[in-house]
Amino acid sequence: MVFKRLLGAIGVGGPSADTVLDGGVVVPGGVLSGRVRLKGGSAAVDVEHIGLELLARVEAEHEEGESEGAVVFERFTVGGGFRLGADEEREVPFRVPVPWETPVTELYGQPLGIVLGVRTEVGVADARDKGDLDPLAVGPLPVQEAVLEALGGLGFGFRSADLEYGRIGGTGQQLPFYQEVELSPAPQYAHAVTEIELTFLASPAGLEVVLEADKRDGLFSAGHDALTRFTVRHEDAHTLDWSSEVDGWIRRLLAHREAYGAHAAYGHPGHHDGPHRSGPGLGTAVAAGAAGLALGVVGGMVAAEVVDEIGDFFEGDED
Repeated sequence: MVFKRLLGAIGVGGPSADTVLDGGVVVPGGVLSGRVRLKGGSAAVDVEHIGLELLARVEAEHEEGESEGAVVFERFTVGGGFRLGADEEREVPFRVPVPWETPVTELYGQPLGIVLGVRTEVGVADARDKGDLDPLAVGPLPVQEAVLEALGGLGFGFRSADLEYGRIGGTGQQLPFYQEVELSPAPQYAHAVTEIELTFLASPAGLEVVLEADKRDGLFSAGHDALTRFTVRHEDAHTLDWSSEVDGWIRRLLAHREAYGAHAAYGHPGHHDGPHRSGPGLGTAVAAGAAGLALGVVGGMVAAEVVDEIGDFFEGDED
């Protein structure tokens, strides 16, 4: 689905732009390709530049509460420096790299409620117009999928996913936000933990896996969050015994009993101080074994609704 807008900076009779992304799901560290279709208006104009912006809907927690906003996390110039004639049609192809830390928006073909978009900007006659917006679908890397499948096989269930503004201390995080996947505990761990939160930080060298446990209150002490980090290589995706590996991570996480400075590590106040919000109506069904964290949408968010939300959220944002 493509959102078309007239290049309003030029006025009635000006050219229009339509960006078409190549089909399929991209992955972090991969390539986003497509083409910008330009249609000339009633008079010739000089197209100074054509730019692409990658945007994300991000939540921010602060002392006054929680807010949402659009964050541009990458910009590219893909064309420009030519004259577009009256009624002329021209296509500008592009291939741009996807940042390694780009959030995953879907798993096993089901949306996670993460909202990403690609916005096109066309500069004509010293004016800029954000003229086109498309949803961006991102799937997991093989090593990310291996971790998620292992968690599903161990009995963990998907609850929700969101993007949090801030930084995780002690990691190589590059973007100003991170993705958090919230999991219900496997039965064998339900006595010790109410929720596991998972963050992937990918890079060309591999993957940092950040796990946080919201722990149940004990008999003699109040519950608290614990956080641990692990590093794996991309080539490990098809070689490790992931069920044993991830089970070891969980055991180490839960054994980490000392009070951990989770609030400071995540880079903003108020983290985990209240109930977590899920995507609208997003339910899950957990499958065992190789199916891993297979998602089922129970009367909730379907792909078309995600697209509508992208349009509603980003079209009104001009920052």
